[in-house]
Amino acid sequence: MLAVFVVLGCASFLAQGLCCRPKEYSTRAGQCCPMCSEGTIVSRDCTSQSGTRCSRCKNGTFMNEPNGLDKCLSCTSCGSGHGLFVLQGCSETTDAVCEVIDGYFCKDLDVTGCSAAQKHTQCEPGEKIKEPGTSRVDAQCELCQSGFFSERGVNCTDWTTCSGTQATLKEGSRSTDVVCGDSSRNHYIVILSVLLFASLVVALGITFRYFMLSSEN
Repeated sequence: MLAVFVVLGCASFLAQGLCCRPKEYSTRAGQCCPMCSEGTIVSRDCTSQSGTRCSRCKNGTFMNEPNGLDKCLSCTSCGSGHGLFVLQGCSETTDAVCEVIDGYFCKDLDVTGCSAAQKHTQCEPGEKIKEPGTSRVDAQCELCQSGFFSERGVNCTDWTTCSGTQATLKEGSRSTDVVCGDSSRNHYIVILSVLLFASLVVALGITFRYFMLSSEN
C-alpha cells in the first residue's frame, strides 16, 4: 500500500516538478531533467528550450549508471606496493578490477574485485606450514612435534639419531637438529684437557716456589 501511495502521490506532483520520473533527476531549482547515460555526467541542466547537456568521464574516472551527477567516480588504484595488480583496466563505464600478486591474500573482496591485500604469514623456525596461503586466505602455521625441527619455518624434519661411535653433543630443539660427534675422540679430548690443566697447575706451583726461594735469598 505504501508503494502505491508513493507512486500515486508522485504522479500527482509531476506537473509541479516536485517528483521526477525514473530516468530523470531533480535539479537544485526543483526541475526534472533527463539523466545522463553511463560514462557521462551532467555539464549543464536542462531548460525549457533544451535538454540536459552531458560530458564524458575523463581518464582515471568512470560512471557505471545513468545519473544526474556533476562529477565522475575515481577509478580504483591497483598498486603493486599494496600487493595488487590490474586484472581489468578502468573505462568510462566500469571501475578497475584488482587482483592480488603472489605471496599476498585479499583482505577486502567485493563484486569489483580485491581492494586491499596483505602478505601471507611467514612461519617461524620451529613451525611448519599447515595450510599454504592462497589469493583468498592467509597461510596457517603449526608447531613441530617433539622429536622434529624446522630451521626455516617450512617443513618439520625428525631429529638425527646418533649411532655407532657417535655421541649426542647437543640435544635437538624445535628449531635445531641434534648434533652428533665421535665419542672416542671426545674421550681423548677430555683426557688431554685434564692433562694440560694439571701441567699448568704444576708449572704455576714451580714458578711460585722459585720466586719464594729467590725472595728469601
